[in-house]
Amino acid sequence: MTTTLDRPQLTADDIAMRWLQDFESALSRRDIPAAAGLFATDSYWRDLVSFTWNLKTVENPDGVTDLLTHNLDRVSPEEFELSEPAATADGVTEAWFTFTTSVGRGKGLVRLIDEDGIKAWTMLTSLQEIAGHEEPRGNRRVKGAEHGVDPERKSWSEKLAEEDAAWGKTADPYILVVGGGQGGIALGARLRQLGVPSLVIDRWERPGDQWRSRYKSLCLHDPVWYDHLPYLKFPDNWPVFAPKDKIADWLEFYTKVMEIPYWSSTTAASATYDEAEGRWTVDVDRNGEKVTLHPTHLVMATGMSGKPGIPTFPGSDIFEGEQQHSSQHPGPDAYAGKKVVVIGSNNSAFDICGALYENGADVTMVQRSSTHIVKSDSLVEIAMGDLYSERALANGVTTEKADLIFASLPYRIMHEFQIPLYDQIKEADKDFYQRMEDAGFDLDFGDDESGLFLKYLRRGSGYYIDVGSAELVADGKVKLAKGQVDHLTSDTVVLADGTELPADLVVYATGYGSMNGWVADLVDQETADKVGKCWGLGSETTKDPGPWEGEQRNMWKPTQQENLWFMGGNLHQARHYSLYLALQLKARHEGIDTPVYGLQEVHHLS
Repeated sequence: MTTTLDRPQLTADDIAMRWLQDFESALSRRDIPAAAGLFATDSYWRDLVSFTWNLKTVENPDGVTDLLTHNLDRVSPEEFELSEPAATADGVTEAWFTFTTSVGRGKGLVRLIDEDGIKAWTMLTSLQEIAGHEEPRGNRRVKGAEHGVDPERKSWSEKLAEEDAAWGKTADPYILVVGGGQGGIALGARLRQLGVPSLVIDRWERPGDQWRSRYKSLCLHDPVWYDHLPYLKFPDNWPVFAPKDKIADWLEFYTKVMEIPYWSSTTAASATYDEAEGRWTVDVDRNGEKVTLHPTHLVMATGMSGKPGIPTFPGSDIFEGEQQHSSQHPGPDAYAGKKVVVIGSNNSAFDICGALYENGADVTMVQRSSTHIVKSDSLVEIAMGDLYSERALANGVTTEKADLIFASLPYRIMHEFQIPLYDQIKEADKDFYQRMEDAGFDLDFGDDESGLFLKYLRRGSGYYIDVGSAELVADGKVKLAKGQVDHLTSDTVVLADGTELPADLVVYATGYGSMNGWVADLVDQETADKVGKCWGLGSETTKDPGPWEGEQRNMWKPTQQENLWFMGGNLHQARHYSLYLALQLKARHEGIDTPVYGLQEVHHLS
C-alpha cells in the first residue's frame, strides 16, 4: 500500500461499485487473469467456506489466480452488490457487499487502494446460508402450534423425548459432538436450526458444570459484548465480566431453550472410523449404560486447550503435600494458612494466586518465562472498544458486524493493526508496568510487540488479562520466584538455582497440550498424528513454529482425517466459527458437493 486514492470526482460508493462490477464481470467471463489483476501486489483474500469449502487465506494476485483456477467454474459467483454505503479514510475505501454462489448467499468486506488503478488490498468472503436450506428464522420460522384435530397428537416435549430416546437404538446422529462446553453448545445450536441430526455429549452432570467446577474467583476476562452465543445474546443488564457460575447457568439455560440434543454424564470411551462405510463407531458410557453410536461425522469440541499439561518433576512422587493441575484446583477454601507454590504466570496462575491470597494462604508464584499482561480496562477501552462495546453498538457495529470486521483482517498482517493499540496501552499503563518490573516480574508484549490477540492466536498462552491479581505481585503480597523447577522434596519446590520454596500445595498452572491429544486417547495415536497439531498460525514466533499456515491449524474446517473436525476457542470464536463449521456439515448432510480447496497440511504432530 504505497499511494492513496486521489480521485475527488469519485465518491466512496463510486469506487466500490466500480471495483465490484469489474470483479464480477471478470468472474462471469471466467477471465481469471483480469480478476487477479484487480488485487494489489501485496494483497489478501480470506474465504470462509463460500469459495473453498474451507477456511482459507490466499495472498497476492498469484494466490487469487490459484484459488479461482480451482474453484471459479463450480462456484459461479455473481450478484455482487453494496450492502451499505462505502467509506474512504486514510486512502483506503471499505465496502460491504453481498453476493451469491451456486449453492448459497454470502457477505463480504473489501478494502480498496489506488495502486495504478483501484485494487483490492484485503477481501473477506463468507458463506452465510445455503440456498434451499435456510434457517427457520424471521418469516421462515415454524408455526409451533398444530391447528385442527389429531387423535394421535403429540406434544412438543413428547416429540423431543422420543428423539432423545431413539439415539443409539433406532437412530444415529449424523454428527456426534464430543464436548458440551461453549463450543459444543454453540455448534449444537447451529446444527439444530439447520435441521442436521446431531447429538452433543459431555461427561459432566449438567451443562455448565465445566465452569461450576472451577475455582470460585474465575470470571470471564473478555467483556460481555465479545461473548454472546449464537441467536440469543446476553441481557443488556448482564455484567461486563461474567462470574463463572452465571456463565454456567447461562449455558445450561441456553442448552434447554435452544433444544440442543445433549447427553450429560456421558463419556466417549472409544472411536473407530470405517473408511468403506464412511462413518464412525463410537462407544459411550451414559450414566453407566453402554451405548454404541454410528455418526458420519465426529466433532471434537473439547476446548482449544487439549489435555492438561502436567509436568513430572523429579521428587514429585515423594512430595507429601497436595499437587494439582490448575484445571483440578477446587478453589482456596481449604488452604487458609497453608504455603502454596503456583508454577506458572499466566491467566490461571494469577487468578488462583489472587484467590488463595484473599483466603489467607501464603502464596508464591514461580515465573518460568516472560508474560504479557494487559489490564482489563485498557483491553476493553483501547483494544476492543471500536468493535465490542456500547460505543461500538451506538456506532452501528453490531456483534455480527464486528465479527466479520475482525475476521476480515488477514492473520499475516494483523500484528500491524494491533501494535499501535498496544503502544497506546503501554503508555496509558506505564506506571503499572514499571511497578511490575520493579517487583522483578518479566514482561513482554509478544515477539513483535503485537500484544494479547496475536499471542492468543499463535500459541494460546503466555498472557494474563489483569483483573486485579497482578497488583498483588507488584505489591509483594504474592511472592515472586523466577526460574525453572529442578525437583521436589517432601515439602519443598526446588528451583534450578537452588532456591527452596516450602509448600503444602503445588499448583501446576502449566497449560495444556494440543487438542489432538484427545484424539490419541479416543481413537489412536496414528489418527492424532494424521491430523497433527491444532491451533497456531505458523508465525515462527515463540511456541508457534513455522511454516506459515495462514489460518488456525485444524480449527473449524476439514482435517486430514476424513469426517473428523475440531471446534474450540473462546466464546467469540464459538459464536462466529460455529456458523461456518455448521454450514460445512449441513452441505455434506444434504449431499452437496464439497470439494475442499487447500486442505490443511500437517507440519507438526503436537
